Amino acid sequence: MATNAHVLLVISIMMPIFLSSFVSADPELLQDVCVADLASDVKLNGFPCKSNITADDFFFAGLAKAALTNNTFGATVTPASVTQLPGLNTLGVSMARIDYAPRGLNPPHTHPRATEIVFVLTGELDVGFITTANQLFTKTIKMGEVFTFPRGLIHFQINNGKVPAAVIAGFNSQLPGTQRAADALFGSSPAVEDVVLTKAFQIGTKEVEKIKAKFAPKK
Repeated sequence: MATNAHVLLVISIMMPIFLSSFVSADPELLQDVCVADLASDVKLNGFPCKSNITADDFFFAGLAKAALTNNTFGATVTPASVTQLPGLNTLGVSMARIDYAPRGLNPPHTHPRATEIVFVLTGELDVGFITTANQLFTKTIKMGEVFTFPRGLIHFQINNGKVPAAVIAGFNSQLPGTQRAADALFGSSPAVEDVVLTKAFQIGTKEVEKIKAKFAPKK
C-alpha cells in the first residue's frame, strides 16, 4: 500500500509539470516585462533583462511590407522574434511574414521550439507536414484561411499559383528556431560524412558531393 501511495504522490506532482509543457513551449514569465539585452555576454536560457526600456523595445515594423523573393527558393521569411523585437523576451510568442514568388517554396524544415500557425494574407498555397510515422497531411489554403504545423515536425509551403502569395505566421516561442532539412544534412560544418548520406539516401558519392556543393556554407 505504501508503494502505491508513493506512486500516486509522484504522479500527482509530475502531472501538472507534464501538462504545462504542452501548454507553452517557453517557460512562464516571472515579471511584467524582461526586455532582452541582446548585447549582454551573460549566457542563460533566454536573454537577461536590460534596465532602461522604451516603447520601441515592444515595436517592430518589419512585417509591414513584402520582402524580395529573388532567391533560389523564391520565398523569403521575415522574422519578428526576440532578436528583432527584444520586448518578446520571456513572453513565449513571436511572428514572421513569409513572402512567396509564383512557384516559390519554403523548403521542408522544422521549428524545434514551437508550434506554428499561418494566416494567408494574399494568394494561395499548398502546405503540409509529415508525422513521425511518415504520414503526410496536406491542404491548399487561400486568403483568410489558417493552417497549423505541430511543433518539431517537418513541414513546407509552396506557391503553385501564378501570382505572389504571403502569410503571417505565429509561434508559441520567443525564438522558435528553424532547421531546414537539406541545409542541415548537406550544408553542415563540419560536413556530414559522405558514407552517412549515401546510405541514408541510397545514392552515390558523386550525387552527394554535387548536392553538398549547392549547400556549402558561405565563407
